[in-house]
Amino acid sequence: MLWKRITPAKAIKAPLINGSMSAAATVLYLHGFLSSPQSKKAQQTLRYCVRRGMGENVLIPQMRFGPAQTMAELRALVESQDRRRLVLIGSSLGGFYATYLAEEYGFPAVLINPAVRPFELWQEHLGRHRNYYTDEIHTVTKKHIEELKELDRSQLQYPRNYMVLLQSGDEVLDYTQAREKFESSRCIVRENGSHSYEDFADELPAIFDFLLSRID
Repeated sequence: MLWKRITPAKAIKAPLINGSMSAAATVLYLHGFLSSPQSKKAQQTLRYCVRRGMGENVLIPQMRFGPAQTMAELRALVESQDRRRLVLIGSSLGGFYATYLAEEYGFPAVLINPAVRPFELWQEHLGRHRNYYTDEIHTVTKKHIEELKELDRSQLQYPRNYMVLLQSGDEVLDYTQAREKFESSRCIVRENGSHSYEDFADELPAIFDFLLSRID
């Protein structure tokens, strides 16, 4: 993942549906490799939070740099927030980063088709890649692979802090790796689907029920 600067997503104020929700949590959404805050799932999450009256509490950083710098910026962002009220949603490689942060800080996290061992895959992706949304060019190096290994948390300290949503039709990642790693977590496997996770919006009520139940 290759980034520049972390900035919170801008959201339109919407009528408050549930007043207790507006200050209940700060949501940090982490997108996948070559993705952006404009991705479908990121925007669906933002719109859902706006409807629930907590749109201004959503952070969706654009990630442009390598894993080590990415995590340094994420940690700085996290430490600027009220960590008692912070929750994570991570998709694909963002799920790998969310796992690291959840283990380091004890945050609750929902992972969507998460990458489990991305350093095993990046050897095949060395070189230049174009971002699907911004057309920026990202370069994957062998150093980045080593940086990913440093961020790996194979043994979970807080398995009950995770809700993991998988689709067996994921054409990019082997969903069984996540199913095995998070077998002691709330792990839900939907048949078929894809790596982008089809019908994600339908999962958002359950996602937020889980996340907010962990900070009450």
